[in-house]
Amino acid sequence: MFDYGINSSALKVFLIRLSSALSLVALAIWWNYLFDELLHSMRRFSEACERNRGPILDVIKQYLTHSNEVLEVGSGTGQHAVWFAGAMPHLTWHTSDLPENHGSIIAWLEASELPNIRKPRTLNVGQRVWPVNQVDAIFTANTCHIMSWDRVKDLFDGASRVIKPGGYLLIYGPFNVNGHYTSESNQAFDAFLKEKDPESGIR
Repeated sequence: MFDYGINSSALKVFLIRLSSALSLVALAIWWNYLFDELLHSMRRFSEACERNRGPILDVIKQYLTHSNEVLEVGSGTGQHAVWFAGAMPHLTWHTSDLPENHGSIIAWLEASELPNIRKPRTLNVGQRVWPVNQVDAIFTANTCHIMSWDRVKDLFDGASRVIKPGGYLLIYGPFNVNGHYTSESNQAFDAFLKEKDPESGIR
């Protein structure tokens, strides 16, 4: 037998420490997996957001070329925020919504790891003081038809206070033109909205 000068006690201590280190690594991997699964489960998904994000981007990017700060009113699931912030890295994209929607927005933000997007602030358009001071533009999608008319007016009033001179209020959603529906589907959608809430509807 050859004697390599290995101390069995020292070897046992080394193996115990190695085992503990590997256990910690495994625990860290498992924790990261659980965290990713939790974020995924919190992310609500909208097919409409996936369909319309491209066409919306094609339009709004023309108005945001020289902007720095954008506030999104009613960030919803968080999908639009991630898509637009990723496509326009020169912007700082501020998300906002009612508290019950923050979880999904944060989950989308965390998964994206984008440096130019901010966690949601609580914003009800009817509140007198909005959680931002001055921004270059406000973007909102599919909000006006689910608000009462008074809240729509509050949106415009609030926007006038926080948008810098020369900035833009960019609104996406269904609208009537000269008081008329632009399609039969919009007319049916308006009837559906009013049945659920008489104060909502296509503007």
